[in-house]
Amino acid sequence: MGAKRDYEWVYTDEPHATRRALILAKYPQIKQLMRADPHIKWIVVCMVFVQLVSFYLIRDVTSFWQLFLLAYCFGGSINISLQTAIHESVHNHPFGPSRPMANKALGIFANLPIGIPIMGSHKKYHLLHHRYQGDDILDTDIPSRFEVMFFNSTLMKTIWMVLQPVFYALRPILAQPSFVVNPSPLELTNIIIQLLFNVLIGQWLGWHVVAYMIGGMVLGMGLHPMSGHIISEHFVMFDERIDLLKKIKKDHIETDEYLKLMPETYSYYGPINMIMFNLGYHVEHHDFPSIPGANLPRVREIAPEFYDSLPSHSSWTYVIWKYITDPKIGPYSRVKRPHRFGKKDEKAVDFMNEVNAVIVK
Repeated sequence: MGAKRDYEWVYTDEPHATRRALILAKYPQIKQLMRADPHIKWIVVCMVFVQLVSFYLIRDVTSFWQLFLLAYCFGGSINISLQTAIHESVHNHPFGPSRPMANKALGIFANLPIGIPIMGSHKKYHLLHHRYQGDDILDTDIPSRFEVMFFNSTLMKTIWMVLQPVFYALRPILAQPSFVVNPSPLELTNIIIQLLFNVLIGQWLGWHVVAYMIGGMVLGMGLHPMSGHIISEHFVMFDERIDLLKKIKKDHIETDEYLKLMPETYSYYGPINMIMFNLGYHVEHHDFPSIPGANLPRVREIAPEFYDSLPSHSSWTYVIWKYITDPKIGPYSRVKRPHRFGKKDEKAVDFMNEVNAVIVK
């Protein structure tokens, strides 16, 4: 990967559906892991309770720096974990797909200590991210062209990390304004309940506690070890392309089949997974979004040949450091495909030439 200022354009479908089919054909027992995780609801109840107790304990703390440190080290960490719990509810993992209202209710409940109503919009845009991964318009998880243009130096990438919550809020507005001006009933319900909760907390414990709630979420999504997942999940940070293409010849794999498996999602196998519902198992998650986080390590255990050879991360903190300091990595280090898979252009020709050159050797 040389220095550049454009995305990693591809012209094939996303790889997860192909790998899912291959894995299920070889290991049909993985379907048994596609079941609800009853532990999620109790974990969420405990975390929300802990946050409520902490709000009460800081009701008389008005020092900005004390609140800042508490929000960064404690409140923000729990809020990011709760955000991951919301992610689990979006995929119907707590109660299963047969109880959608229960999953939505738990997601809204998990949202309360966060202060910002994210559950409804997350469900809308995250499911688009899964279904249309890399799509130039529909996948709002990808940095915008504005971000690519202005946030590509070490200093600007640091600022970009701090401002992650802002960019996540703005991308849907820029990419799909009609979605934003026409909120779903779930989004409206989420907003109303969250505003009522914030008002109650503000009047009961003080508005500085509301600022602490929201500040913890903003800090946790910014320059924070747990926010490393934002970078590690889909940013191309490895020089793996040539190595993986060489595997085509070594393993006698059909070129077209292997190109469909070219990675654009990456897993993290570190300890923070314990408080993030195994969100780090991100390749496994995109392969099997109907499997709850608690069962994702079993997917890798059952089908190791599909995962052990893929590039992966072991530290989210190092991911952030590498992203900020490596001049070859930036907001442009994402795989993109033209909306509705338009006609191939010169980028596709260059890529196929690279493939052919490796196979011939």
